[in-house]
Amino acid sequence: LLHGQSRRIGLGQAGDRYFAFNAGLGFDAEVVRAVEGLRADGMPASAPLYLWTAVRHFFTVTDRRHPALMLERSGRDPEEGLFFCIVSNAAPWTFLGSRPVNPSPEADFDAGLDLFAVRKLTTVHTLSTLRRMLSKGGPPRGRGVLALHDEPCLTIRSQRPIAFQVDGEYVGEVEQMSFRSVPRALRVIA
Repeated sequence: LLHGQSRRIGLGQAGDRYFAFNAGLGFDAEVVRAVEGLRADGMPASAPLYLWTAVRHFFTVTDRRHPALMLERSGRDPEEGLFFCIVSNAAPWTFLGSRPVNPSPEADFDAGLDLFAVRKLTTVHTLSTLRRMLSKGGPPRGRGVLALHDEPCLTIRSQRPIAFQVDGEYVGEVEQMSFRSVPRALRVIA
């Protein structure tokens, strides 16, 4: 600020909403929705609250048997059978205090959008995926994961209304959402 230095960064756009870090459909948005409800009842936001809510939702609320999401990209066959999707514009980010959450380590303000999606929501696969997201050992991989980097636009469709969040704010339920990268959209003091 003292030196007057600035730079322009790209943003993501989900429908008519812009986002700096991420937007998600499915499990992560279910957790955000539940935590916002608990906060409205007076509970303070904290890493333990997010973790407890995620575990509770995983075992008692989330449909782990019937994937509802499908990804569409221009010039590609649709990717079906997805349980949840996180579209990232930057990495890492967090809901866990100072602990980074990094499903798409290559996501960057100067690139297009990155996608992290899960095809398999079993307990063992989910724990393995979370371990990789929370460690410095690299991004989650394998047949149960779909990872894309530097995409200009994506559309995700759902077979049923599904929870949707933007930068950690619950937005509602949707059955379709289109995402696009908006290069150099915001000037920041850096």
